[in-house]
Amino acid sequence: MHPAPSVIVFTTFSGLGFGLLFWLGIDPSPPTGWVAFAFFAIAYALSVGGLLASTFHLGHPERAMKALTQWRTSWLSREGLCAIAALLVIGLFAALLIFFGIHAAPLGWLGALLSLGTVFTTSMIYTQLKTVPRWNTPLTPALFLSISLAGGALLSGRVTEAYSLLFIAGLFQIAWWRRGDTALRNSGTTLGTATGLGTTGTVRSFSPPHTSPNYLMKEMVFVVGRKHTDKLRLFALLLGFVVPPILLALPMPHLFGALAVLSHIAGIAISRWLFFAQSEHVVGLYYGAR
Repeated sequence: MHPAPSVIVFTTFSGLGFGLLFWLGIDPSPPTGWVAFAFFAIAYALSVGGLLASTFHLGHPERAMKALTQWRTSWLSREGLCAIAALLVIGLFAALLIFFGIHAAPLGWLGALLSLGTVFTTSMIYTQLKTVPRWNTPLTPALFLSISLAGGALLSGRVTEAYSLLFIAGLFQIAWWRRGDTALRNSGTTLGTATGLGTTGTVRSFSPPHTSPNYLMKEMVFVVGRKHTDKLRLFALLLGFVVPPILLALPMPHLFGALAVLSHIAGIAISRWLFFAQSEHVVGLYYGAR
């Protein structure tokens, strides 16, 4: 799948923002006043900014609100409703902390749960797609949730939790890549099943179905060279999961903590680019591109 910048920004920053909101919501002794305002402002900028970025990939952004009516069948609709609920609940929780110094713990816990629910529903938009075998696995929501929690722990200054969660998220990332590399082959989908001609013998592509690229080829048939993939995965692992814990262990925690967050964001952005670029939609088989 062609990796649009909007969905990379969306999945990277919204997950980070909702991860931060989760940790703020469950904090037994959360900050108040201007300190709380700063933390919640960062969380809202990331989560809302990421959600807004996702609308740029829509064919008709002006119709985005209509998606909210399809919650019975659409994970996209469930994501939108869950995000709105999370932002409203956490917003009330934050207002009580900032302006009145009141810690409404049940409200915070509810907002934290809804924040994780938003990340989960985002992951399910991709997990449900059987046409993309690499995504169609329980490892996808596990990966999204672990990265969101790890990033949120980093941003909120929870060093101990960040160490553990970065390690766990890194393991999920490696497992997701290893499983994904054979997912299309193991799905049993071939050029023969894609064309419906498999029962007549071995099917191979003689010529393209048409002479110029169409929408499906531009959006769904995207191939990344193995050599480039290996390099990008290494950068994603190092920047996203290895370098941040090292930086957190250094003196001057504010400076190196900020660098750890920036390193993590860069690594996750690379990981998300690979997430879409390597998706291997089965429609590529029809065009002989797998």
